[in-house]
Amino acid sequence: MIYEIELTTLTYGGEALGRLPDGRAVFVPFALPGERVRVELVEDKRGYARGRLVEVLRPAPGRIAPRCAHFTACGGCHYQHLSYADQLEAKTSILKDQLERIAGITNPPMRPIVPSASPWYYRNTVQFHLDPQGKLGFQAVDGKTVVAIRECHLPEEPLNELWPQLDFEPLPGLERIALRLDARGEVLVTLESTTPEAPALSVEELPVSVVFLSPEGPTVLAGEAFAVLEVLRRPFRVSAGSFFQVNTAMAGAMVTHLLETLPLKDGQTILDLYCGVGLFSAFLAPRAGRLIAVESAPSACEDFIFNLDEFDHVELYQGEAGVVLPSLEVQPQIAIVDPPRAGLERPALDALLRLRPDVLAYVSCDPATLARDCKRLLSGGYALQQVTPFDLFPQTYHVESVVLMTNVKNK
Repeated sequence: MIYEIELTTLTYGGEALGRLPDGRAVFVPFALPGERVRVELVEDKRGYARGRLVEVLRPAPGRIAPRCAHFTACGGCHYQHLSYADQLEAKTSILKDQLERIAGITNPPMRPIVPSASPWYYRNTVQFHLDPQGKLGFQAVDGKTVVAIRECHLPEEPLNELWPQLDFEPLPGLERIALRLDARGEVLVTLESTTPEAPALSVEELPVSVVFLSPEGPTVLAGEAFAVLEVLRRPFRVSAGSFFQVNTAMAGAMVTHLLETLPLKDGQTILDLYCGVGLFSAFLAPRAGRLIAVESAPSACEDFIFNLDEFDHVELYQGEAGVVLPSLEVQPQIAIVDPPRAGLERPALDALLRLRPDVLAYVSCDPATLARDCKRLLSGGYALQQVTPFDLFPQTYHVESVVLMTNVKNK
C-alpha cells in the first residue's frame, strides 16, 4: 500500500521518521526531515513500519543530487543526498539525542564534531560481495541481495583503480572479498570463505598480496599475509582478518585527541580493552609505567605483539574482555575501551566498575550502545566530562565518538 506522509526527524540508521494515518512511526531511508513523500510499506509491524521511498513530492531545502549512480540501490551509503556540512550536523544531533533519551543525560557535554580529512575516497579497506554472475558488488538495501557496481566514491584512489581489474568465478562458499591499501601503496586482497578449498587465481600482473581465509585458517596465495598501515608516521602490521580503522587520517585524529585529552603522567598503569593490533597502545606505552591490553582475535593479538615488541612493560591478554577483566588484580589510573558495535558486555562493564580507573575513555562506533553503557557507568559512580564525535564514515550514518568519564565515587 502507498501512503503520502510528512517526515519530521532523521534517526540513527539513516532513515527519516514520519507518521502513518493510524499514528504509527514509519522509517524511510534516503529521505529527509521536512519532506512530503510517497512510500510503500516493506515492513509492517504492530508498533511501527518501514517504507520504501517511491517519490519525493516536496523536497527538503537541503537535499542535493547524490554523486553515485548506485545510491538508493546499494546499501553502503545513506547520506549522499545531504551536503557534508549537513551530514556533520545530523550526526552530532543524533549522538546527542541518543545520550539524552537512552542514558538520560540532560544537555550532554558535546564537543564540535571532528570532520573527515576528506568526505570522499577515504577508505583504506573495502569489502565486496559477489553477485550470481561473479561480479563485484555490495549488499543491497534489503540486506539480502548483491548489487553489482560500476563505481564507488569511498575507497582510496589506488583501490578504485584496482578493483575493476579483478575478475572472479562464482565459487561456493566465497562470502567476501576485502581489499586493503597499505602505506607502501600495495594492496592486500583477502578472500573469506566458508569452505576450505582455495580458488585458483592469476594475479601475477597485479601488485597485490592474496590471503585465503577459511575455517582452517589463513593461506597465503600470493605475496605477504599482512598490510602495513601508517598512523601519525608509525607503522602497524595488520594481518588479513585483523581489524583496523578504515579511515587512516581519522584514526590519527582520535589518537591525537586521546594524547591531548587524557591526564597522562609518567609511570601510570593504563588498561587498553579491545586493543586490536595496538593502535592506541603504541602511542600510550611510552607514557605508561605499565600497560595491560586485552584482545580476543588471535590474528590481532599476533599483530599487537609484533607492533609493540619494543616495549618490555606492555602485557597482552588474549581472550574476551568479560572473561579476562574479572581475573585481573590491578589498579589502573586510565582505561581505554574500544568495543565493537554491541558495546561492553555486562561482565566487562561490571569488572571495570570493580577496578575503578580514575579516568575512562570510551571509543564508540554505535551511539545507542554507547548511551546504554554510559547510563550504567554513570549509575556506578562515573561522571561524563566530554563527548567528541569523529566522522570516520562520511556519506554513511555511522558516527564514531570518544567519551571521557571520571571516577567521582567516594571523592
